[in-house]
Amino acid sequence: MKYLKTMLSKKQTPQTLPIPGKAQVRNSAGGYGFAVDDWTRLERFLILGSEGGSYYASERKLTRENADAVVRVMAVDGPRAVERIVEISESGRAPKNDPAIFALAIAASCDNVDTRRTALRALPRVCRIGTHLFHFAEYVDGMRGWGRGLRESIARWYNEMPADKLAHQAIKYQQRDGWSHRDMLRLGHPRPENDQRRDLYHWITQGWPSVGVDPHPDPALRTLWAFEQAKAASKVKQIVDLIVEFDLPREAIPTQWLNDAAVWEALLVRMPMTAMVRNLATMTRVGLLDSYEAVGHVVDTLANGDKLRKARVHPIALLSALKTYAQGHGERGKNTWTPVRQIVDALDGAFYKAFENVEPTGKRWLLGMDVSGSMEGGFIAGVPGLTPRIASAAMALVTAATEKDYRTVAFTSGNGGNWHSSTVLKELTISPRQRLDDVLKTVSSLPFGGTDCALPMIWAREKKVNVDVFVIYTDSETWAGDIHPTQALDQYRQATGIAAKLIVVGMVSNGFTIADPNDAGMLDVVGFDTATPQLMADFAR
Repeated sequence: MKYLKTMLSKKQTPQTLPIPGKAQVRNSAGGYGFAVDDWTRLERFLILGSEGGSYYASERKLTRENADAVVRVMAVDGPRAVERIVEISESGRAPKNDPAIFALAIAASCDNVDTRRTALRALPRVCRIGTHLFHFAEYVDGMRGWGRGLRESIARWYNEMPADKLAHQAIKYQQRDGWSHRDMLRLGHPRPENDQRRDLYHWITQGWPSVGVDPHPDPALRTLWAFEQAKAASKVKQIVDLIVEFDLPREAIPTQWLNDAAVWEALLVRMPMTAMVRNLATMTRVGLLDSYEAVGHVVDTLANGDKLRKARVHPIALLSALKTYAQGHGERGKNTWTPVRQIVDALDGAFYKAFENVEPTGKRWLLGMDVSGSMEGGFIAGVPGLTPRIASAAMALVTAATEKDYRTVAFTSGNGGNWHSSTVLKELTISPRQRLDDVLKTVSSLPFGGTDCALPMIWAREKKVNVDVFVIYTDSETWAGDIHPTQALDQYRQATGIAAKLIVVGMVSNGFTIADPNDAGMLDVVGFDTATPQLMADFAR
């Protein structure tokens, strides 16, 4: 009987062993799960990236594994892979565009001619700003030579962008990764179609020999004139006037003026949403947000869901801003500030608005959060301090904010935080009515446990809790427990007669899942994809 229980049982198998007859693989933690296919891995990588690595795999190892998966899908269907890269990049579903740029550089370096051409045609759709272009140049420079096709795609990037927008790009995104617009123009050799563009390219590569006291006669090039004037300004009023009249971005303002509240007040009026969120701490520190008017402007802007989605402000950016702003100091550096309560509340509300609108399903949900030690390894999308453990709590609250019938549990240590001890389940009394930063503190304080993702199903069966949909937020690096999650789900279904479903929300871009790909009642989704809550609701129905 002992041999049967440990080696041959298909009904109950320890997670340190594969289920007999199932195509399982050994994960990085030493347990067994299912391998995701390369297309799923591509999507995980595009949304979550591999910055910071994970608890069990270094950043370098994860990036290498993801890059290999990208190469494999390119070999199977390169144009389809490029289409997927473009779709996720343009839709704003990912917290950062870097993984999409990296994957596009791989496609642009493929042996297959059609894949290369498709990737290069997609360049302006994925690399929409100067910084994106510089990242692409750095990636592709390490993968291939600068042949004719690549140079022509760079030239098209410049020639097809409207002159006024390109002038704005030239001063806002001047250089990154050791690359500049001057480098790009010298590689691409775009042919200027008129005097306006010739003057613009001349300024980028050589500057203007002299800058007159009057604004440039061409409206599209006046921003460049104003940028040169700002570099020579000696008074705050000069800077403020230039910002107001010519809409200079923050990046065009010399550093010595960026500690003045009047300068930030002028910038705030037309500041893009993403820039506003990123600079809340600075605007508080310099005293601008002591003003009721400035606070009101920020709060009203953050409360506008349409503006948030149009600006592609990702929930990760808002969660990171909330987490950092509310604590009054950065993850790096020595700057401190006193958080403004209304701003913290506005960031909290904006987080939920940044996801797609989801209608309640009326189903009974059990949200299970993996708060094991492995979920403290690495960062989501490379955001300092935003571990998969913290991010999973935030993702759970999105569903909790939509559904009326839900319960939340976490599998944690049963013995004072000793992660080698038995893993237990703890029901959490967290609610979206609490402020998000308070919930994150609650989850962060839970003792670490082993990773036993079967516990939510076991707990619900033993407690006779009726559940239609189990959701587990995890890195799928599971190893603890006497039964696999898929077996525990089968036992729950048989004991209750409920055709319960299991949704696995992947919080790390690795190649594993606890969901059986051959069970139509199980679904893999990617954490912090803005489309995930809607997809989960559709699957639940």
